Amino acid sequence: MADERTPHLYDRIDEKTAQLPWYVTEYVNKKMRVMSPRSLLNYCHDYLIFFDWLLAEGYYQGKRTDVPLGCLEKLTPQTVENFLSYLQFRLQNDKFTINRKLSSLKSLFNYLQNVAETEDLKPYIVRNVMAKIAFNKIKEDQETVAQKMAGKILWDDEYEAFRQFVAEGYRESVKENQKLLNFHTQNTERDTAIISLILGSGLRLSEVVGLDIKDVDFQKRMVRVIRKGNKEQYVFFSEQAGLDLEDYLSVRNKKYKLPATNQALFVSAPMGPKGTTRRLSPRAIENLVKKYAKAFGKPALSVHKLRHSFATRYQAENNDIPKLRRQLGHSAIQTTMIYTHLSNDELKVAVDHMDDHFEKGDEKEQDEFT
Repeated sequence: MADERTPHLYDRIDEKTAQLPWYVTEYVNKKMRVMSPRSLLNYCHDYLIFFDWLLAEGYYQGKRTDVPLGCLEKLTPQTVENFLSYLQFRLQNDKFTINRKLSSLKSLFNYLQNVAETEDLKPYIVRNVMAKIAFNKIKEDQETVAQKMAGKILWDDEYEAFRQFVAEGYRESVKENQKLLNFHTQNTERDTAIISLILGSGLRLSEVVGLDIKDVDFQKRMVRVIRKGNKEQYVFFSEQAGLDLEDYLSVRNKKYKLPATNQALFVSAPMGPKGTTRRLSPRAIENLVKKYAKAFGKPALSVHKLRHSFATRYQAENNDIPKLRRQLGHSAIQTTMIYTHLSNDELKVAVDHMDDHFEKGDEKEQDEFT
């Protein structure tokens, strides 16, 4: 399941690490075996922001690449808190984003203190200030997060209604715009297959993007994906998703004028003077979902919300968190548990029945006095 974007991502990582101190480059190179290139690229971006801030605040006079380990060892907890405030108030980062950037820094500093060693077997740094810094507390519990999510996903008949809209209904909404109509006609089977596959499997965006034709097993109704942490896994997809994938593959070569060497499952329409096709990018898939969601009347829908929609439906129908956890590729079961809050209708029914109980109680009390 080779992804031709991966070499480009590693090139970008090399560009970023060339602008960072040597020990950061060493850390990133060590992490290449266990982290996805996209996650590593995000780490590099976080480190550039951090070291630029150190220079701007005068903690080191010189180039970013020359910041010594001793500079990191002398940082105080208040210094780090000032950096986190900079992220929040100057860069307008929310608490989730700040926690992610803090996590990348904690990982780097932990490596420098507890993993890396000098030639005389000494740690790169003895004092790790990041170990003293706590993550932002996210006060929302799973119930609150679930209820916020509830209005942004598909429910009940909306699953098939949205799929049908992509396959047929959207055409009616753009019939007066010949350009949009032609584009939809060109990509109907492909777009339907993408929506159907996510709704029928719960795959992540990166997993859908990286699929090759050979990764699809129609007999077992499974796809081979590389999950977070570069773990290979076979994931089931629904019967409807299988039918839509077959419809798409029956027209894929003819519609997209593909050479036999192009084995990417989802490809773009021919573009440029040479009419070349390429694997659909994450942004392209995000944009097509956004386009259909807006026209469908649920603009908050996204690829991730379609994944949530699958998980909610699965939990409601099967009530099996361990299997859902595996299907979604969650490393921690607590992440999967949120879907128990989304599908808990019993509590609502119980609350509704309270009114009936009180009415009957009032009638009984009235009977005792008459």
